Amino acid sequence: MKRMTLMHFLVEQQRADGPVDANLRLLLEIVSRACKAISIAIGKGALAGVLGGAGSENVQGEAQKKLDVISNEILLEANEWGGHLAALASEEMEHPHQIPNRYPRGEYLLVFDPLDGSSNIDVNVSVGTIFSVLRCPEGIAEPDESAFLQPGTRQVCAGYAVYGPATLLILTLGDGVHCFTLDREMGSFILTQSNLSIPADTKEFAINASNARFWEPPVSCYIDELIAGKDGPRGRDFKMRWVASMVADVHRILTRGGVFMYPRDRRDPTKPGKLRLMYEANPMAFIVEQAGGAATDGRRRILELQPEHLHQRVPVFLGSRNEVERVTRYHLEAGA
Repeated sequence: MKRMTLMHFLVEQQRADGPVDANLRLLLEIVSRACKAISIAIGKGALAGVLGGAGSENVQGEAQKKLDVISNEILLEANEWGGHLAALASEEMEHPHQIPNRYPRGEYLLVFDPLDGSSNIDVNVSVGTIFSVLRCPEGIAEPDESAFLQPGTRQVCAGYAVYGPATLLILTLGDGVHCFTLDREMGSFILTQSNLSIPADTKEFAINASNARFWEPPVSCYIDELIAGKDGPRGRDFKMRWVASMVADVHRILTRGGVFMYPRDRRDPTKPGKLRLMYEANPMAFIVEQAGGAATDGRRRILELQPEHLHQRVPVFLGSRNEVERVTRYHLEAGA
């Protein structure tokens, strides 16, 4: 059986009059090449001197790793010249990145987290890249932050790369979720799974339990039920898995089910959540929903949230539908 490359897959989607046009195909091919370059840099690790801190902070005041900066530059340089983008926005930069005047501008906006889970780099745990594509509103020649503030329902496509034992590219165009595996000898992403599906029920959950003392009552109640196991109200045992890399945790859920939670807590009232709506929650919610799962902020569907600013944070509950609906119901019943 002939193996289908990502390029072949996108061309077939374009010919089928689906959501893929020539510019979107070019954009996704360039993003995939950037992910390959990031994978190579991560794979060299200490041999290339890319481990450790960069000695700088991003716009959120978080210490950057060297590979945060390198990955961001790879994605910027790969995408700014092709003529398919109107602008880019990165978790690592305060403002959108404009396309230099010497290059043509396109109709799409690219939003990305260049290296999710980068705190795990130095201990050789899986990390990833998350991206989302939006259409630039009509009539805007120089897109500013407001052009990006679109609800997740308007995403044209979304995806992530996970850099683990194998480098995988997960992609949705709004018609199912597909997995491509990097063939390192060929240098191509090969389609290895189509129409991934998240089971509606699960016995696995992912949450940072060290924050338990700060959780709101609905989350504490829900987790207490899971921990009580077969002797508790749920009548069955659950297992906790936590990688502290959203890409790795979500990919496990996409593969075998589970529920991922990063709830709001009481530590800092000015921060309603940890994860960024534009760079993490929206693209992952799009992927999870396309695989049959659900994604909420504990109260509302994530994809229907109207972004207020580029680096907005939100609580996140996503994965197996029945568990996401349960913990969301606990929030609504508590009026939290």
